[in-house]
Amino acid sequence: MRRRTVRLGLAAGMAMLAAMGSAYSVARADVASLSETRAVPEHPVETRHSVQVDGRTLDYVAEVGRIAIRDVETAQARGYMGYIAYRVEGVAPRPVIFVWNGGPGSNSTILHFEVAGPRRGEGDRLVENPETWLEDADLVFVDPIGTGFSRPVSAEAAGEFYGTVGDVASVTEFVRAWLLQHAAEERPVILAGESWGAGRAASVGYRLIRQGVPVKGLVLISGGDGLTTEYLPRPMATALRPIDLAPVALYHRRLDPALGADVETVRARARAWIEQTYLPALQSQDMSAVERAAVAVDLARFTGVPLDSIDLAMLSFTPRQHLRGLLADAGRTLNIFDMRLTEEPRSDFRKAIDRYLRHDLGYRTDLPYLGLQAAEAGYAPFDRYPQSVGSRWNYATIDATPEQVETAIREAVQKGGGPPRIGPPLPGTEEAVAQEPDLRVLVASGRYDSLASCARDEALKLRLPEPLAAAMTYRCYNGGHMFYRDEEARRLFRQDLADIVSSSLND
Repeated sequence: MRRRTVRLGLAAGMAMLAAMGSAYSVARADVASLSETRAVPEHPVETRHSVQVDGRTLDYVAEVGRIAIRDVETAQARGYMGYIAYRVEGVAPRPVIFVWNGGPGSNSTILHFEVAGPRRGEGDRLVENPETWLEDADLVFVDPIGTGFSRPVSAEAAGEFYGTVGDVASVTEFVRAWLLQHAAEERPVILAGESWGAGRAASVGYRLIRQGVPVKGLVLISGGDGLTTEYLPRPMATALRPIDLAPVALYHRRLDPALGADVETVRARARAWIEQTYLPALQSQDMSAVERAAVAVDLARFTGVPLDSIDLAMLSFTPRQHLRGLLADAGRTLNIFDMRLTEEPRSDFRKAIDRYLRHDLGYRTDLPYLGLQAAEAGYAPFDRYPQSVGSRWNYATIDATPEQVETAIREAVQKGGGPPRIGPPLPGTEEAVAQEPDLRVLVASGRYDSLASCARDEALKLRLPEPLAAAMTYRCYNGGHMFYRDEEARRLFRQDLADIVSSSLND
């Protein structure tokens, strides 16, 4: 049961239509401005709902809208960033959790409808989520420019947002503006991001803290810890990898049976071999070819990777070689996000999400919700549709040459271990904690995620200096990149999230 209301808030203002061809975005700017205003509701749209949590009814207000990302000098909008927010009224001011996914170029629907929001996807429909984070804090799900209903004002303006530097700056501005527009400047803020969005959360947190925004927590999901200093030597990080991969080989029955029949046993034996043999070999400067070959044989035993995939000089292999090599004899490749799988899981509730946004939440617009629908669902002059945000992304944090960019991207693709790095990382978790020592950081990873390393996290935690050591909590759940798809992992993660929220109220 719900009642629909439209909030008479601040005017969203005039914006240009996100023209898909550069010739049109300039020559028809006046027409585009008028058209964009009519494309979406002028004000945020509110509806009232309830959800059952722990046997009691939780009443809440849902709000869907867009906030202008304005040039501070001219006050002209450069883009409009959309959001879906939920808040519980009539209680003491609650923390606000801003939530986004990664990509780059992904909307927020995965975290929204699989773990955090008041509705969760099940089969081909949405059902009540009794584990919603709304029990502990108000929620704002953020769709960066180029995703969901968020758009740049013109094709030229898109470049300001489709890159690491501009992305962090624009999301920082969104959080600042949303708090101001909702008279929530003094409320504790927690930033939660997944995958690429984890690094975004760390960097946005740093910028907001410098602006005086009360950021009290970071929840970094399946995207690393946002640290810019390498506290763990690279040889050690490389050496620890078999501890993560031995359980994968065990799961697929590619592990030498003599190494154990359960996860904890094989992890313990892998750790002992690493300490006694593998790490000393990686640090050695004078091993013979015979000795290296013997280490490579053991490395193949503990990981299941074919011996011919191992670089004898480096005594290692790339993530891509592992994903392709473990089940090569069966003609299958491991899923990058969940190494227990060899196919991409399908989501059947995508259409239900679209109906929910447009009808249940009452946000009436003819814009495609990018990420649920492709850009081709809308109009582009002469069918010249834009490339995806991810394919246009500028990963550089410096003024890089085209050759530097091409080389970095090529190397990243060949290794298969994550996005390219072009220039130094932006300030993140470490710098945020230095500014706000009471900040609490939850680093959440899945054991079967090829982009994570639980063994590395365990070793790193022991090497962190204060106040980082006190601020950081590392958790490894039994799942993949989206570890919360496993029920037990979701329950444990929910409790860890609640602890972060509780600490934000006690500081």
